[in-house]
Amino acid sequence: MRKGILGLTALTAAAALTLTACGGDDSGSGSGGGDAKAKGKIGVILPDTKSSVRYESFDRPYLEQAFKAAGVQYDIQNAEGSTQRFQTIADQMITSGATVLVLDGLDSDSAAAVQRKAQQQGVKTIDYDRLALGGVSDYYVSFDNVKVGEELGKGLQKCLGDKDANIVYLNGAPTDNNATLFSQGAHGVLDKVTRYKKVAEQAVPDWDNQKAATIFEQMWTQQNGKIDGVLAANDGLGNAAVSILKKNNAAGKVAVTGQDATVQGLQNILDGTQCMTVYKPVKQEADAAAKLALAVLNGQKPETNGTTKDSKGNRDVPSVLLTPIGITKENIKQVVDDGFVKKDELCKGAYADKCKAAGIG
Repeated sequence: MRKGILGLTALTAAAALTLTACGGDDSGSGSGGGDAKAKGKIGVILPDTKSSVRYESFDRPYLEQAFKAAGVQYDIQNAEGSTQRFQTIADQMITSGATVLVLDGLDSDSAAAVQRKAQQQGVKTIDYDRLALGGVSDYYVSFDNVKVGEELGKGLQKCLGDKDANIVYLNGAPTDNNATLFSQGAHGVLDKVTRYKKVAEQAVPDWDNQKAATIFEQMWTQQNGKIDGVLAANDGLGNAAVSILKKNNAAGKVAVTGQDATVQGLQNILDGTQCMTVYKPVKQEADAAAKLALAVLNGQKPETNGTTKDSKGNRDVPSVLLTPIGITKENIKQVVDDGFVKKDELCKGAYADKCKAAGIG
């Protein structure tokens, strides 16, 4: 696949919009307390609650906070993994007066269909986190997903060191363009290391953790346990691999990567069963998406810092692209310091002493 990021200039955290907390409830829709200057409403459709805990735990509250602080009408809903529900929500939002839609699609085809329908009705669309290939979105907000893959590859390389190693890849859903970019970035790093041998690679449908465990167990059996590293595309897939390694008394002996800096993934790092994760500060992404949406709502031209190539649509999408951070036991404290993960949740029980050893006081 062609490299997805063109003309990228690094975006610092300071470039993301900083918005003041406004309090409020956790409902799926609402409006700001002030008088909105702009006409219309911002609609946000999140993809699911299964592939990652981030959407309801972080994206929704950060976006709500931003829109409430700006005093605009908004509606945030979750498609719960259903492309049909995704379409229905979009139709309802447009009917109820949404003039900007922020879309985190389940797959490119269904998200692109929503975008085309919105465009016909004069509604602007912003791809959030995932680019809908072949779509007509006006803007795209995400982390540089090739760099996410590069962080995964560099992390696994650091964990494996200079030894000869057999590695396997547990890639994300084949329908998710981000998963393609993660794999591209990881291969860009690891394929250059001649002492590493790729012995298996498979995409995990729907990012399903149970399917990932089955796939990895088959890999483990086929390779007679001769696997030294697992390039897992997120913490859920990484934990699935760890569960199989535990069954085979090999947890901690095989390097496993992850992404999203989930509590489970971070605890695996503290345990030594997962060697790293990729941290994507969601607040930066949510704030950047809110800033874009608010500018579009007000008829302004938003600031971007690069473009992303839509290979299917043969177009360059104006983008805000953020920088991911590789996390190991050495810098795990940053995730807690940022408030992304609560210390009480990460460091409970047997993890209290492990947190202290990692500098989390």
